[in-house]
Amino acid sequence: MTHAAYNHGMLGHLLTAIVTPFRDDGAVDFESFQRLAAHLVDNGSDGIVVAGTTGESPTLTDDERLDLLRAAVEAVGDRATVVANTGTNDTAHSVHLTEQAAAAGADAFLVVTPYYNKPPQRAIVAHVEEIARVSERPIVVYNIPSRAVVNIEPATMSRLAEIDTVRAVKQAYDDLGEARHIVELGLDLYAGDDVLVQPFLEIGGVGGICVHTHVVGPQVAEQVRAALDGDLETARRIDGELAPAYELLRVVTNPIAIKAALDLLGHDVGGLRLPLVSANDDEVARVRDCLARLGLLVAA
Repeated sequence: MTHAAYNHGMLGHLLTAIVTPFRDDGAVDFESFQRLAAHLVDNGSDGIVVAGTTGESPTLTDDERLDLLRAAVEAVGDRATVVANTGTNDTAHSVHLTEQAAAAGADAFLVVTPYYNKPPQRAIVAHVEEIARVSERPIVVYNIPSRAVVNIEPATMSRLAEIDTVRAVKQAYDDLGEARHIVELGLDLYAGDDVLVQPFLEIGGVGGICVHTHVVGPQVAEQVRAALDGDLETARRIDGELAPAYELLRVVTNPIAIKAALDLLGHDVGGLRLPLVSANDDEVARVRDCLARLGLLVAA
């Protein structure tokens, strides 16, 4: 299928990179996960990304990732898209995860630039080509130089767009010229950093793969709808009102702050796995203040 032949935003406009809830003993809490997945889809999300960075993928086993994916498909697969994060910094491992995710019913795969080992640009293309061989389902390329150290340069993005199943890019990089290039290639552009949703919508992006939508999903859905309808005034107003949500995510490394926020709002998502730790009292107070300014919580 050529890029021109499919609908824009075929995975939806708003996807939430869902957190992974843990029980007190550190095991994955699948019941809480399914409850949260349903809550997100009921509150603005067109889909979820399972076992991403926000889902603490670095500390999940392959079996846990797969079980989470199956749990997501069971909970919301009939009414939302379920994207499996299968990208790692080891191509063979990424291929293996992608094969398994395809068998488990993932609608698409999120494939991040290999991190830490700093592949040259041509190696990024080779990496994605290998992964693309194992399934006909769409790949969302994930470019996040702040975590992966390497940026996917525009010429490389052009080469990635030639891979049949590469249909979208989650771009967590604020260069609008590079973002515009992704749109010009006919790929769906998703903001990979919540603060980029509005500027990306204004240059032809389809929406975002977000973290703040755990708590402000309906507002972001309204923002995206307004922007796509051409009502930039409303979209920009909502974007301005969401400033405390962007601030919340900067309190401490993701997903520590968003788990603290979910906890304060009554969602039982448990703690985090080392090397991440739960928010301390000061961080929780700052998160609570952000939620209060968003009108989601009565001020303490």
